Amino acid sequence: MPTPPFRADHVGSLLRPRAIAEARNAHVPAEELRAIEDAAIPALIRMQEDVGLKVVTDGEARRAFWHFDFMGMLDGMEMQTGDEGVQFHGTKIPPVRPVINGKLGFPADHPMLEHFTFVKDHTKVCPKISIPGPSCVHFRTDPADVLPAEYKDPDVLFADIAAAYKQAVNAYYAAGCRYLQLDDIFFAYLGDPDQRAQRKAMGQDPDWLIDRYAWMLNEAIKDRPADMLIGMHMCRGNFRSTYAASGGYDAAADAIFNKTGVDIYFMEYDTDRAGGLEPLKLLPKGKKRIMAGFITTKTPELESMDWIRGQFDKAAEYVDMDQLGIAPQCGFASTEHGNALTEDDQRRKLELVVKVAEDLWGEA
Repeated sequence: MPTPPFRADHVGSLLRPRAIAEARNAHVPAEELRAIEDAAIPALIRMQEDVGLKVVTDGEARRAFWHFDFMGMLDGMEMQTGDEGVQFHGTKIPPVRPVINGKLGFPADHPMLEHFTFVKDHTKVCPKISIPGPSCVHFRTDPADVLPAEYKDPDVLFADIAAAYKQAVNAYYAAGCRYLQLDDIFFAYLGDPDQRAQRKAMGQDPDWLIDRYAWMLNEAIKDRPADMLIGMHMCRGNFRSTYAASGGYDAAADAIFNKTGVDIYFMEYDTDRAGGLEPLKLLPKGKKRIMAGFITTKTPELESMDWIRGQFDKAAEYVDMDQLGIAPQCGFASTEHGNALTEDDQRRKLELVVKVAEDLWGEA
């Protein structure tokens, strides 16, 4: 079985197979839905293998959201129907409201452990699962919906979030996971002037949050076994090909590269909304790797090889090419609704990822 890191990779989510989408829309019973998912996901895995990827996921096909499903399965959290969803550019996501109503923890029977083992049992390449990072539990929960009195102290809340994620890391390792990805996108959000202003209006210092989010992530993963690699994805929102934030990585670069202990960074860089490449210079020399997200999942048009090579030439001014790889800037379906492209478009994007890796590094 190939071992990470790889030169070609992807963030995790894929367009939902029609059978799964139709079953979810029809609200079929859970046991029936599980059987439909079990029948459809192996084909998703084979598609990833067929395009030449050495790492595969289940496409997050069992989820409605990239984050809320996982969070709602934690001890001490539940998802409620909110008044309105999070604002994206020109649209809003469905209204889901995370509530912390007890002591946080990662249960031994968290369903997404089985989601991982299903992939492991159905592939000959490296299985990976992407889960929301610890910052998500804080950033996406309104302070009014943090009910335990002790969690009014943010240090106590952050410590328990970190402890829950440490339990998760250990549980995934015990399940055979050697490549775990944490989607900690809010480091990128906190480079957006509007998002920063919103946090200040809530009485939260954005730069303090960046530091505390880095502490939580490092605390969760620092004691992992040496043969477990941790990836980290950052973007600015991905719902039906729209976005929620804009701004560079400048405010967070030092924290993400030097304070988290992460091995592999998936960084959105498909548009000018992500800012410049200069923050890459803060990546310490060594084995850490940046998966540059020059290929977008938001539109079906294929990026040209010449343009991608040019982007890597620019990136190489700040970080050694040996510490770079290629991945799409985000998932293809961060929610079950999916982005505005077809399954054929999705496959061509993944084929392009592999082609770029083989062209620039001689391997995927």
